Amino acid sequence: MHSFKLIASLALVTLLAGCSTMDRLASVNQAPKLTAIADPTAKPGYQPVNMPMPQVVAASYQPNSLFSNEARGFFKDQRAHKIGDILTVMVTIDDSAKISNSTGRSRSSESSGSVGGVLGSIFNKQTPLVDVDATGEINTAGSLSDSGNGSVNRSEALETQVAAVVTQVLSNGNLVIEGRQEVRVNFEVRDLIVAGIVRPEDIHADNTIPSSKIAEARISYGGRGQITDVQQPRYGQQIADAIMPF
Repeated sequence: MHSFKLIASLALVTLLAGCSTMDRLASVNQAPKLTAIADPTAKPGYQPVNMPMPQVVAASYQPNSLFSNEARGFFKDQRAHKIGDILTVMVTIDDSAKISNSTGRSRSSESSGSVGGVLGSIFNKQTPLVDVDATGEINTAGSLSDSGNGSVNRSEALETQVAAVVTQVLSNGNLVIEGRQEVRVNFEVRDLIVAGIVRPEDIHADNTIPSSKIAEARISYGGRGQITDVQQPRYGQQIADAIMPF
């Protein structure tokens, strides 16, 4: 059964790899195509954000007042606050981590036994064709050792801007945003995706918000094209890495 699953998986991977190869052959000497602009809520697999929300309080006005209790400021501004509005996300990532650890383990055991003296003499006299040395010994010994070392030393820095669209307004007024930017230079496309939840109060007067103020932030920065293809291992190597036990 396991062999059948393995063969089926290899066949599927080979088929997908063949399709990918044909796509790459068809795009020889062609620049990577940009993704068409589309409504993110209409994409397959899109799921609205569901989070615990406080009870909705109806808007009300104080006596002899022109302002309601839902007003967020004395003067109306142009900051994003409803579905379809656009705001600018200031993406700033400066992250570094350095981790080093080592482990060592060892174990040894030794045991010995002997058949000799009177017991050896009895065996020699009472059992024909059996020769037991009166001083015979049985020795066993074993040892086990294991060691490992690992280290992580990474540094990441990213500073850019991307415009995002409000795709949903939660019942407490928080905004769900999503933005995507594609830049093509020669035969390489750089993708920047930003999504998450923001508070309207954190949006600056110039309609910008730092990425550190985004809750449930999802920030992706990568590329596709000829340079990325060269940097990636071939699909045969990826299959070998996935199935090899060592």
